[in-house]
Amino acid sequence: MRRTLYQKVWDAHTVRNLPDGRTQLFIATHYVHEVTSPQAFAMLRELGLPVLHPERTFATVDHIIPTDNQDEPFADARAQAMLDALRNNCKQFGIRFFDLPGGQQGIVHMVGPELGISQPGMTIACGDSHTATHGAMGAVAMGIGSTQVRDVLATQSLAMSPLKVRRVRVEGHLGRGVSAKDVALHIIGRLGAQGGLGYAYEFAGSAICSMGMDGRLTLCNMAIEGGARCGYVNPDATTFEYLCGRPFAPTGAEWDAAVRRWSSFSSDEDAAYDDEISFDAADIEPTVTWGISPDMSIGISEVVPNPDEELDAQKRAAMRAALEYMQLQPGESLKGKSIDVVFIGSCTNGRISDFRSVAPLLKGRHVVPGIRALAVPGSQETARQCEEEGIAGIFREAGFEWRLPGCSMCLAMNPDRLEGTQLCASTSNRNFKGRQGSPIGRTLLMSPAMAAAAAVSGKVSDPREIFNNL
Repeated sequence: MRRTLYQKVWDAHTVRNLPDGRTQLFIATHYVHEVTSPQAFAMLRELGLPVLHPERTFATVDHIIPTDNQDEPFADARAQAMLDALRNNCKQFGIRFFDLPGGQQGIVHMVGPELGISQPGMTIACGDSHTATHGAMGAVAMGIGSTQVRDVLATQSLAMSPLKVRRVRVEGHLGRGVSAKDVALHIIGRLGAQGGLGYAYEFAGSAICSMGMDGRLTLCNMAIEGGARCGYVNPDATTFEYLCGRPFAPTGAEWDAAVRRWSSFSSDEDAAYDDEISFDAADIEPTVTWGISPDMSIGISEVVPNPDEELDAQKRAAMRAALEYMQLQPGESLKGKSIDVVFIGSCTNGRISDFRSVAPLLKGRHVVPGIRALAVPGSQETARQCEEEGIAGIFREAGFEWRLPGCSMCLAMNPDRLEGTQLCASTSNRNFKGRQGSPIGRTLLMSPAMAAAAAVSGKVSDPREIFNNL
């Protein structure tokens, strides 16, 4: 039987089949950050074990660092302690660390692809659920827990059972103002937040093939929000062009050999899938969430759904709870809803293409008075590019707070947080209760273009109506 990329990568990294039926899977590349690794390193010390392959592990700091002032010591003593612990662990165990002074620091799911560490055909693991992002490179990338982080550090392998594979096709051309974020929210909204349980998602179809690498990274980043363990896109010319010349990418004759090897991992044309589903790109419009889960989403022309029309009692109850929390009514349009905060950033939409796409929209415009708007590049490399290209200046002139790289307002582990019941137009990946810091703060997930439209209009807006140059 012909194989999918997932099956090929799995087979290539299988060490042995275990007595309990699981597979011992070799992990080609391992990423660690300051939040989930301290426990793992502590367990290694308790067991008296070294890191088996320190050259295959890469570390960065992202979740806890402030984005307004990164002078040390941080105002938050706990954040400083976590950074110091990661530094000490990396030094003791011989792990490469992309530290703040080094110029290569950033969100873990950005620096891996940016530096060319994440490559096609790899198995990739990290103690972070959004590790699925790296699947855009044509890899099998999975988030793991701290105990599994220990296992990878000690053995460079994991004991796992294979997933089923669902091919998710998006065919046709995306319309004006529609981006990878809209595609992701549309798919999750149709399949559900638990729809991908037990699956790896292979994203395919003409709309996906025409996406640039940053769009594919956004799409795979959100696979976990649809319940899938990982998501990936088959490597192609777009992938190879993106990787060419990056610091950790092969060069010379090794590059040519690498491209041939990477190409061989693509799913065979007649590969068998456990499930397939197709979407028409023409049906996808700028999309926004209305509830407290990424699958609670609607197109900008649609209205908030009515729980009474939901047949499943559990879903009906969840919808009612979400509407109460979000202070919304069934049948209400989100379009025109006043917002308090705008956040453009995170490992979902904090890449150079995100800022390049928004800068022309903001030029000559200004954030509505009274609205707080944050723009946070996801890595030092992206921040450097934005400064060199004048993008950062455009954001500043438009009234955005231009911040230093980090996870920022994606999650409440640093000073960038919502207050009270503030409503935030956010390009991040989760709209859970309290996710952005305030236990009663409210989050609307959307694309960078929609977030920019909200910033200059003061309300949830259709970016196609706000920006003529979209």
